[in-house]
Amino acid sequence: MAASLAAVAGATLVGVCLTVGSASAGTLSGSLYRDPSSAVVRWVAANPGDSRTAVIRDKIASQPQARWFANFNPSTVQSEVSEVIGAANAAQQIPVLAVYEITNRDCGGASAGGAPDLNQYQTWVSNFARGLGNQTVIIILETDSLALQTCLSGSELNARNQAITTATRTIKSGNPNAKVYLDGGHSTWNSAGETANRLRAAGVQYADGFFTNVSNYNSTSNEANFGRSVISALNGMGITGKRQVIDTSRNGGASGDWCGDDNTDRRIGQYPT
Repeated sequence: MAASLAAVAGATLVGVCLTVGSASAGTLSGSLYRDPSSAVVRWVAANPGDSRTAVIRDKIASQPQARWFANFNPSTVQSEVSEVIGAANAAQQIPVLAVYEITNRDCGGASAGGAPDLNQYQTWVSNFARGLGNQTVIIILETDSLALQTCLSGSELNARNQAITTATRTIKSGNPNAKVYLDGGHSTWNSAGETANRLRAAGVQYADGFFTNVSNYNSTSNEANFGRSVISALNGMGITGKRQVIDTSRNGGASGDWCGDDNTDRRIGQYPT
């Protein structure tokens, strides 16, 4: 059965942040890290008189959150990762790190950025991996990098697939206890068969599985059904034992345009299971 890790997003307050609590999935079990200095925790502390503070504290700040690494900072990323890992290990909790650094990120769209080129990307990833320690850590590797490829030529696509494969293996080499998940898009994007093909091309055989629905609003049931189909397709390719992470940060309420200004009825989805 697909493993589901919940996520919480608080509009512009905390942005998109994978959020996980106590969970057990296959060989992964334990309490997941709640950063006592996260953006939402700091906001709650700084705004005790705000009418929204109580609900934000109870519904968002109470939950663990992933730390996103989205700035190209090869000289400091190792120390930044080590700081998070050290704090999580001291708390005897499992940290979740979201890597968002691939070259030509978001095909130059609203979330454009990333490493200037793939050689520098690998340097960044190598430094990132050096900070991971040797205890269990969950890595969400490169949101949209496989589902969104419309801007890439054939040679660029091959280079990206190789870069993600190498990044996965570099992270695994740096910390064999790291659990690495690759981009699976979501249930209303590419087909399960196409998603499985893209995952295979990007080296999912070296990873622990894939994630879906990041920043999107598809229901958990639809995502789980989609994930089972992807897993089935991977099994048919001889790639077995892979699991799915489902982002439920925004899928507890209304449906519609994922980024529209009029979507005021967004709701946090299911907490971790």
